[in-house]
Amino acid sequence: MKTQQIPEQLIPDNDTQRLKILYQYEILDTPPETDFDTIAQLAAQIFNTTDAFVTFVDKDQVFYKAKVGSLEGERIARENDLCALCISTNDVAIFHDTHQFPELLKAPYVNIKDGIRFYAAAPIKTADGFILGAVCVASEQPRQTVSDTQIEMLKLLSKVVMEKLDTRLVNRKIVRAYDDRLHRLAHDMKNPVTSISLYAQLLGTRVMDPEKIKDMSSRIEKAAKGIEKNLDQLLTNARSENSGTSLVHEQIWIGGLLDQLRQSFELTLASKNQTLIIIPAIPEVAIAADEIRIMDILSNLLGNAVKYSDPGTKIYISAEVSSENQIILEFRDQGQGLTETDQEKLFIKFARLSSTPTAREKSYGLGLSIVKMLAESHKGNVWATSEGKGKGSSFFVSFPISQTGE
Repeated sequence: MKTQQIPEQLIPDNDTQRLKILYQYEILDTPPETDFDTIAQLAAQIFNTTDAFVTFVDKDQVFYKAKVGSLEGERIARENDLCALCISTNDVAIFHDTHQFPELLKAPYVNIKDGIRFYAAAPIKTADGFILGAVCVASEQPRQTVSDTQIEMLKLLSKVVMEKLDTRLVNRKIVRAYDDRLHRLAHDMKNPVTSISLYAQLLGTRVMDPEKIKDMSSRIEKAAKGIEKNLDQLLTNARSENSGTSLVHEQIWIGGLLDQLRQSFELTLASKNQTLIIIPAIPEVAIAADEIRIMDILSNLLGNAVKYSDPGTKIYISAEVSSENQIILEFRDQGQGLTETDQEKLFIKFARLSSTPTAREKSYGLGLSIVKMLAESHKGNVWATSEGKGKGSSFFVSFPISQTGE
């Protein structure tokens, strides 16, 4: 805004969307950083002013990320701050003398002794055109002229700020991606480690016939191989920042998966005196999927049913083929049930739900988010229903049926 005018509309029509984008950058209320301080210092030197700022405009306040001069505090009410004017214009805002504008005299830093008389600001703009804040300069003395070079340099500094924000956002996503891998690894290893521990205890405390020992040894070996595969997957993913979960698709029969699931949870169910009932007449169909990952899904769903149900209760697994040629598995429990609020955030990572484990088992809030990710990676879906608290829950997972030989 090179002509001296006050925008007619100080709050833009897209302010709600603009704020959502601003919050994604997680810059508000962060401590001072050298890069932003340097930009403010350069702006002050270019204009030879006593004050310069890097600001971001929140809903009701303006946050000062960096500042040069005597300004106190890190936040100022949006309605009282000159930087907020930039949100309503796509150009550089320049006021050679703020005292020529009665509207600006309401601003606290204008209407004081030695207050702001000269002010210029370049908007910090996203690639989509949303203005997040401004790089500003101010002086207690009015100015008649500003050079084109100074204006272009101020614009350049605002672009540098935007590039800095984008770089921070990308780096944060990369770090979180690695954190997610570690979280998934820890969660995926929990069930097999527990099984190995339980089988080891049984082998050490009971006299068993050779056939039973052989069976338990086989289960321990299978659990250990599952851990090894998860570790290998983590190392493979770490070689590429953009790599996702690698899947090995093969023909897997649903009946065989459920038999494996029953065996792997045999001791866990016994420890809580719970009964697993797999309803007869399970459709004998196959899916093209990664067996380890599908077992992760089923283990998470059954594990949650066990964890959040009281001792002595029953858990049911049933399956049906839908009209869309999908196999739908239902895990129904007699547990604590779900509130409407629970159902809204079930598959959000680290979400806190109203239910608690019934035998002080640990819960990290990761299982269902992993189930959702793995189900969708197999072109499937997952959802849940419940009549309310104390009335149990049903969790459903669906997968496309594969034709034998595909």
